[in-house]
Amino acid sequence: MSNAVVLNDKFENNGSIELPAKFEGIHSHNLYLYCKSYLASLRANTARVKNRSAVSGGGKKPKAQKGSGGARWGTLRSPLFVGGGQVFGPSKRNYNQKINKKQKVLALNFAINAQAANGTLFVADSLSVESGKTKDALSILNKLNQRDTLIVVDTITEKSYLAFRNIKNCYMIEKQEVNAYLISAYHSVLIEKSVLDALTKEA
Repeated sequence: MSNAVVLNDKFENNGSIELPAKFEGIHSHNLYLYCKSYLASLRANTARVKNRSAVSGGGKKPKAQKGSGGARWGTLRSPLFVGGGQVFGPSKRNYNQKINKKQKVLALNFAINAQAANGTLFVADSLSVESGKTKDALSILNKLNQRDTLIVVDTITEKSYLAFRNIKNCYMIEKQEVNAYLISAYHSVLIEKSVLDALTKEA
């Protein structure tokens, strides 16, 4: 079973806790499906073109049907002419990919277990920075010595927000914002014990 690293009040290694045994048997495909669905939902879906029916103008037939010796023209807004409509261009499209609730839970559990297996899941009783100073928040992250860190707390206080907001390679979220994509996207995760207990209990 994978273990999460427990930190004391000084954010130093103070032992470990085991994750539930059922986290081990989850297939990685659940995480793949969730990340695919999550990223698809972020697509802007704003690419649009106008076809010949949407381009303004072109109401009058530009020339007679017969007699010119050329092709028949019904409108200057045809895709054949400059200023005409676009053929087969992008239009409104639904990129959403459905994933059920059970797979979402499995994906989150797999991501948490993967971080623990890598030794990059850190647990602390409280992550609030009462001083609100960036240097105090930075000292916490420096002790972890990780490339980047996702910080998960029960509630983001104003002081904690001020302390962490200007630190690069660091992102703080609340419990309800946790998802498998964010957990797996960061090199390490620093989480409050109450939040981890709630997540493992819900699993």
